[in-house]
Amino acid sequence: IYGLREEVMAYVEAHVARVVIDLNRPPGERAPVFPDGVIKSHTCHGVPVYGQGMEPGEELAALLMREHYDPYHNLIRSILDSRTDLKLALDCHSMEPVGPTLGPDPGQPRPLICLGIRGGRSCPRDWGGRLAACFREEFQLPEEEVMIDRPFSGGYITQTYGQRTIPWIQVEMNRRLYLDPAWFDAKTLRMDPARLDDLRGRFRRVLENFCLQLGFV
Repeated sequence: IYGLREEVMAYVEAHVARVVIDLNRPPGERAPVFPDGVIKSHTCHGVPVYGQGMEPGEELAALLMREHYDPYHNLIRSILDSRTDLKLALDCHSMEPVGPTLGPDPGQPRPLICLGIRGGRSCPRDWGGRLAACFREEFQLPEEEVMIDRPFSGGYITQTYGQRTIPWIQVEMNRRLYLDPAWFDAKTLRMDPARLDDLRGRFRRVLENFCLQLGFV
């Protein structure tokens, strides 16, 4: 839904579903202590991922970490260590319209946009405010529909790499923006491509405005 691969200076993409292995969790967060951890036993709705007795054992868990988790984070570290021309990193996600059972806000309606800056620890607070203002302007949204650190202040990726060399912001786009029945057919699982193009164009203009304000362009 973000579609900026060809327009940014560095790009890292997940190629595995987070229900299989969650790249935005600490490597030590494992079930059963953390059912929604790096290798999940339950979805965020509390639904078991695997049938009884079919949960991944240590050997499979190690394989998943080696084949998916480690290369993803190694690539991020390699980019951060080798590039001196980067000004900002964005960790882009989508979020459910209402907080799920295992979320930080169960049962609560969520804003359309959430920007996670770790309370100002992953990027300057005023950057978060500026980016929020750019979203409100481009998407024509009231203040309460673009929130900072609510419900997410930034996950493992933002926490780990934020301010390591450059500022990081976690961007969460509410699935209401593209899975609403106006644009999404639940029977065919098809989304209106024009809506996707519109969202990508708006997001691009948000970033252009933000970067212009900060003097990046």
